Amino acid sequence: MATILITGANRGIGLAMTRLTAQRGDTVIATARMPDNADALNELAAETGRVAVRALDVTDEASVAAFADATTEAVDLLVLNAGVLNAYGGLGDPAHTAEAWREVLMTNVAGPFLVARAMLPNVDRSAGKKIVILSSIMASSERAPGNAYPYRASKAAAANLARNLAAELQPRGIAVGAYHPGWVRTDMGGGGADISVEESAGGLLGRFDALSMATSGVFEDYRGQAIPF
Repeated sequence: MATILITGANRGIGLAMTRLTAQRGDTVIATARMPDNADALNELAAETGRVAVRALDVTDEASVAAFADATTEAVDLLVLNAGVLNAYGGLGDPAHTAEAWREVLMTNVAGPFLVARAMLPNVDRSAGKKIVILSSIMASSERAPGNAYPYRASKAAAANLARNLAAELQPRGIAVGAYHPGWVRTDMGGGGADISVEESAGGLLGRFDALSMATSGVFEDYRGQAIPF
């Protein structure tokens, strides 16, 4: 059984991945920015006995440093899932403010970078040696329709981050991948989305299990289909 660290585990796909990994017998370190308010995650931890709920704000360097100092476990799989989408509109959308850009880029790009850097020693001494980043098909430049600018840019940067990490960490035997979870029925995806969180989470975990040094640098969806970048 593996030790898996999942950021943004208090809801949506992160919560579903936490549930499935705990059910299959893995030990899960599940993070939330405000764990005292993460009722569903805390209930899951009490039910399974396999989930450790810990505080982490991926955009705050002090929070990341404190979390890393307190996390002594070797981490077989680091799942950088925490993310935010705050506006769907085009160029004229007034919601695309400087603050909105800062929030999205800090959470979706800087956050994964800061956590990956801080947790690298834990991953490096594990047996699993895997880092995965949740990106999106909305990162694809080939399929850009002209909306949701901050989110699309952030997810493109997240995919680029994964590819760069794969190159840098190759000599250390750490496999890295970026993944599109599908259009999922969550607060972010909306009730009209294609698939459930359970289907997405199950597919993603299958792809994480399949990730190896031979496929490091991959950018694909929860079914294993390559994403054009």
